Amino acid sequence: MYYIYLAIAIVAEVIGTSTLRATHNFTRLVPSLVVAGCYTTSFLLLSELVKLMPVGIVYAVWSGAGIVLVTIVGAIWLKQPLDSAALIGIAFIVIGVVIVNLFSNSAVH
Repeated sequence: MYYIYLAIAIVAEVIGTSTLRATHNFTRLVPSLVVAGCYTTSFLLLSELVKLMPVGIVYAVWSGAGIVLVTIVGAIWLKQPLDSAALIGIAFIVIGVVIVNLFSNSAVH
């Protein structure tokens, strides 16, 4: 169940971050409400997760997965191209999240 909450927190953060541009510095109501709702959802779930899991693990997975997903959304939806250095860096982030989840005794299994 922990990872379901974490996945929802990640998706909410990715939607919020991906919508930031559409807020036009928070001058457009609907996108601004989407961002606020998504970040609120994400942080509420994170606040519950850190009661049950180590904060470093929660944050590493949340931020790492968020970075990767926001980058993918940016490349596909927002037409923001990635160079090879960006792709290599993102690959390292994915590898790090996988290592934490598969091999760390600190992660909840």
